[in-house]
Amino acid sequence: MAAKQKLRLYVKSTCTTCRQSLALLKERGEEFETVDLFETPLEAPALQALIAHLGLTPREVLRTKDPLYAELGLATRAMSDTQLVALMAKHPGLIQRPIAVRGRRAIVARPAARIAELLEE
Repeated sequence: MAAKQKLRLYVKSTCTTCRQSLALLKERGEEFETVDLFETPLEAPALQALIAHLGLTPREVLRTKDPLYAELGLATRAMSDTQLVALMAKHPGLIQRPIAVRGRRAIVARPAARIAELLEE
């Protein structure tokens, strides 16, 4: 039987949902690594690959609660996927989080309990 792949969690350290996800992983004794999107921002190509891994569009990964979302009028502003990814790479607050990745699966773990979907494989 193959060993479980380590889970990678993309987070913001001050995000409540991210902290809940981390607590859940620790509680279950899971091996994982974290990438803080603010300390180690993803460049546009890596972010595009992560979004593709999620099976979502860049617009679906936008964090609508971030003040910059409203400030830039992103709800109604027409932008290409490439433009949105570049904007999210520049402003990681616009990225939904946490994002959990294990092997071929990736999810936006909102609510934090969704992370169990990756743990039960």
